[in-house]
Formats: sequence, structure tokens, C-alpha cells
Amino acid sequence: MKIEQIETFFVDRYLIVKVTTDDGTEGIGESCYWGYPKAAEATIHGFADAIIGMDAGDIEHIWTYLWRYNSAFRGNSIGGAVSAIDMALWDIKGKRLQAPVWDLLGGKVRQKVRAIAQGIGGNTPEECAIGAKRVLDEGFSALKFTPMPKNWADLTYTKLIGTAIEMVEAVRETVGWDFDIGLELHRNMQPHEAIAFCDEVAKLRPYFIEDPIVPDSVVAMGDTAAKMRLPLAVGERNMGIWEFREYAQLAKPAFFKPDIAVAGGITATKKIATIAEAHHIKICPHNFQSPIATAACIAVAVSSPSWDVQESVKEHIAPRRDVTDVIMKLEDGWYTPSDEPGLGVSFNEDAPVLHPFDPANSPPPIHDDGSVALK
Repeated sequence: MKIEQIETFFVDRYLIVKVTTDDGTEGIGESCYWGYPKAAEATIHGFADAIIGMDAGDIEHIWTYLWRYNSAFRGNSIGGAVSAIDMALWDIKGKRLQAPVWDLLGGKVRQKVRAIAQGIGGNTPEECAIGAKRVLDEGFSALKFTPMPKNWADLTYTKLIGTAIEMVEAVRETVGWDFDIGLELHRNMQPHEAIAFCDEVAKLRPYFIEDPIVPDSVVAMGDTAAKMRLPLAVGERNMGIWEFREYAQLAKPAFFKPDIAVAGGITATKKIATIAEAHHIKICPHNFQSPIATAACIAVAVSSPSWDVQESVKEHIAPRRDVTDVIMKLEDGWYTPSDEPGLGVSFNEDAPVLHPFDPANSPPPIHDDGSVALK
């Protein structure tokens, strides 16, 4: 089957790609370069002329060809574009062979995938506790949240650390000890702040500390991780196997957090999961986009021994719910993989009309002195 057409669609902030072959088979994928989605879209169309006419089944070749296209430039617009095309090609292959993608990746190493709930947080410990109670009642056994109020950039050092600890204490008191709490610091702390916070929060046994500092430097992340002495989770802004290799060697995290829609799609994420396995690192992927990215994650999760928990967002609510015909089954905090061919979901082509493009706008906060805060 030859690649005949590549199309892109925006649904709200989600960038969807559809690849069609000369026999009419369609595959769908998604890019998660959400900060600059128009750049990812332009990159996808820039790639289109290069791969139209290629055999859609040669996924590994096409992945490498695109990664090295135009002199091997780097950047998340490229990673997001390759990811979306790669997912669509795996979807096509599954439909052609009448097999789910997880089967093509080696079959099942597990029958279901544990979910870690998101969307818990607030500006006070009480608000965080309310969110924690909700996901506990929904059957989850793990959650991830950011233990900082929206005005964190305005807080003094002591207030920042103290408030964060109070929020985690409120959540732990709510969910009890038979429950895992991941802490997403959202790159909002300096190394010394993250280290001090980790010293105090260790008594509450966080499952991991995610992105304690900005991921500008693998070396700096490694230095911080060595001093904070709690499990590090990192990688949502990274792409390709080489950056994750450096994290494994220099930062020695407990968790990799590749975003399947920016790290390089199914092809790259399966390899990243193997790197993780070789270093006794677990996978907890970054995932807050549409059901297409979730379906791709579940395909790799079911087939990869190093996968641990799957980030979960509310896909039963619009606009996410309108992107696809079905969503991955989630019950009592567990995902069940689909047995349908390919990714197991189909794109709803009415979705772009229902939810026109609405780009994200997330500028960094500004300190009282006028300087840019971390984000």
C-alpha cells in the first residue's frame, strides 16, 4: 500500500493527522506539540511530499527517513510531526493485517493497564483534598497533581515550600497509605527549592517527583536528582531515543515520561520503553491530549514490560469525547486494551466543526520585580 494523501485537522487544541493509502485505507495519528501546533502542522505538510508514494508498511524506514530529513534538525515540531505520521502508519498496518497494534508489537505482557488520575489540584489544601476524594471514589489507586497554588511565583521561599507540603499532606490524609501520589512540580522550582521540598515531603512517600526543575540540561537534572533522594520522573518535553538514553545514564530517573505524540510516536516510544527496561526504569507517559494518543499509549503499554501507569484525563467529556468514535475502556482505575484492528479508534470528521481550533495560551508568570518565572 502506497501513501497517497496526508491531511491535518484541528479539533480544539488537538492536531490530528490522517494518512490515506492508494487502496483507501486510512490511519490516524496525533501531535502533542501543543505549545506551537501550527509549526507541527507545517512540518507534517513539509514531510508529506517526501513520503507520498512510499510503502505505508515500511514504518521503521519512514521514521528514520523523516528523523534525518533536511540534515537531521532537531525540535519538537519535528518530533510532533513524526509522531503523528508514525501513529497513523501503525494504525494502517493494523487494519491491513486485521490485528490490534499491541499484537504487532509483540503481544500482551499484561491484560490491563493501571491509570493514574490527573486534574486534581487547587489553590488550597482543602481544594486538593476534594479532588483526591473524587478520584478515590472513582476507583483509582494513583493520582498525580501539582502541589502549588496558581500564584506560586509570588510566594516567598518559605511560603512556597510550606504550602506545597500542606497540599500533599491533605491529599495523603484523604487517600490513605494504600494509594500512590505522584507530584508534578511543573518545572516551577529552582534546584535548591526542589531539594528542600523533597527533604520535607519524603515522609509522605510520593510515588515520584516529576520535572522538579526546567529540563534545560540533563546534567542539571541529574545533579538535582542525586540530591533530592526521591524517585525522579522526567521526559515529557523530550524526543527520540538518544535524549532518553542520556537521562538514563546521567539523571538516573525512576520514571520516564515520554509523550507518545511528541517523542516520536509508537516506534520511538516502544524503543524508549526498552531503554527503560534495560535500566530498571518505569514508564509513566505524559498524556493529556485526545483519545488517539491514549489509544497509542495503551498499545505500547500492553506490550512493554517497563510500562507502569498510564496518565488519565477525562475523555468522556467534550471536546475530547468528540474526537473519536469510541474511547479506551477505563473502569475502576484500569484501562482495557481494544481488540479492534489498528489503534481501535476512528476519527470523527465532524469534530473540527464542533470544536474549531483554539490554541493554547500559557505565558510564564512574572515575578514582582518584572522578571520571568520558571514554567
